[in-house]
Amino acid sequence: MQYLKIKEDILQQIESGLLTSGQKLTSERKLAEAFNTTRVTLREALFLLESEGRVYREDRRGWFISPAPLRYDPTNTTNFHNLALSQQRIPKTELISASMVPADKHIAQLLQIAPQTEVIRIHRVRYLDERPVVLVTNYVLPDRFPHLLSHDLSASLTDIYQQHYDTLYQRTHYRIRSSSLVADTATPLRATSGCAAMYIERVNYDQHDQLLDCDLEYWRHDAVTIEAQAIRQK
Repeated sequence: MQYLKIKEDILQQIESGLLTSGQKLTSERKLAEAFNTTRVTLREALFLLESEGRVYREDRRGWFISPAPLRYDPTNTTNFHNLALSQQRIPKTELISASMVPADKHIAQLLQIAPQTEVIRIHRVRYLDERPVVLVTNYVLPDRFPHLLSHDLSASLTDIYQQHYDTLYQRTHYRIRSSSLVADTATPLRATSGCAAMYIERVNYDQHDQLLDCDLEYWRHDAVTIEAQAIRQK
């Protein structure tokens, strides 16, 4: 099948270094001409590469070569900024909004509160090397953090909690599953609606094992890989 041959040709160019991390591919029309094929067949090859995390699309901007994914260890409480720096990446966090909102049924269940209870919602997008890779929404119990909304919430919540409230993340419950990006989650990540995503849900507890907050993360699926080490108990 021609699209498989095209996929292998592009993959070989990536692995040989001819196509480099973050590089924008030429237009679909020109690529189709170069491979002497139709745009429909070309897209089949690109969609396969996208599903394998080797290329990604940005809405109205085209196709790009995927950088190496960020290695994410759920057992490590390192914040996003330090995690990125440790892997020679340039992190940035952009605040979209922060306000008090009534907790919906799902958030209320995670935070063990009654539905419609007021919580702090912090909506942010995080970047690696100027590429938006994850949309994060934190829901925080306001009684635990008075005046939290007055802080610079583009900074690390981990650091704000520690420096201003003497509170540490000590335990986290994770839920990870595959998902997809739709209008409200796709747009901040410059993704097309329907693009594959990794969904990570966290519920966080402090050093006294008291519930603090929860966060919902929608990652570009090619931008992150989950790695952890298990040690067998004797």
